Amino acid sequence: MKLHTTPTQHYQTVTAYDDQGVEINAVHFAHSLIVLPETAPEAWPVTAFDSLSAEDFSCIEALSPDVVILGTGTRQRFIHPRLVQALTARRVGVECMDNAAACRTYNILMGEGRKVALALIFDKPA
Repeated sequence: MKLHTTPTQHYQTVTAYDDQGVEINAVHFAHSLIVLPETAPEAWPVTAFDSLSAEDFSCIEALSPDVVILGTGTRQRFIHPRLVQALTARRVGVECMDNAAACRTYNILMGEGRKVALALIFDKPA
């Protein structure tokens, strides 16, 4: 789905997405990544939802977001609370949704000026 441009173009904005990847400011990514409004997207070494560990969230915690939007792939799945215990202890909310919903939600929260982290998982075939 292509999204329209907004006045927030100096931020890291989701400009398109599909089941195989995402565009951030018109640059295509086909791997799992972490996006924050004011920093360049960075690769996230997660290759499958089922392999998530608490350590995978430690790099997100280090970015000090207010909320984390976790895109769990083509369908919504929920993580075990122990995986995000460190974020929860710091009162950082973690919301799980499919990648499409995560991209839309990230753009809305980013447009509101929130310090939101978008963490997208693109499963690699086994």
